[in-house]
Amino acid sequence: MPDPSVPDAARRRLLRALLAAPALATAVPLLGLVGCRPAAPGHAATLAPTPTCDDGDDPEPTPRQTAGPFYTPDSPQRASLLEPGLSGTVLVLAGRVLDTTCAPVPGALLDFWHADDDGAYDNDGDRCRGHQFADAEGRYRLETIVPGRYPGRTPHVHVRVQAPDGDILTTQLYFPGEPLNARDGLYRPECQMTLAESDDGPAAAFDFVLALG
Repeated sequence: MPDPSVPDAARRRLLRALLAAPALATAVPLLGLVGCRPAAPGHAATLAPTPTCDDGDDPEPTPRQTAGPFYTPDSPQRASLLEPGLSGTVLVLAGRVLDTTCAPVPGALLDFWHADDDGAYDNDGDRCRGHQFADAEGRYRLETIVPGRYPGRTPHVHVRVQAPDGDILTTQLYFPGEPLNARDGLYRPECQMTLAESDDGPAAAFDFVLALG
């Protein structure tokens, strides 16, 4: 049954993003992972992901945010950050990279990094770090875990998005319903993901909008 707390329009956008994302229909591989678990039921969004390209209006560019002190270059190219020994709540994040006319940005680079389940960043290796490229329709799909909390910050996912030969957009994605959002000075509601339940567990969606010159 659909979750009544998710508006119908938001649910349709989320399902379109998830169904369009490459290989999303396959189950999240859990073999070899330590302590990975599904998210608690009922954790759903009340806001649609940006942008709302089906309402006839051109969207605003995704807000820029600080990269923070834990970014490292040259992350491995991979669409799944799940690996042996990694604990946490499995999260599948999917969506599109678009320009301000809602046209897809094929081949856009997306570089993700975030804290592990204990709220720690791997500054010596590549745990919870990886990059990928959007497909011909601007779609991306990431398998990872929900980041843990650490002092002063609400859970978040860092992202660098870049169109081919374009400028880099650095931003952060946030989780709806997280109590620490209101106390985090960097939190932006425009950067909040949409969460919903799929047959395979929790799924998140977010569409990035790049201002291309």
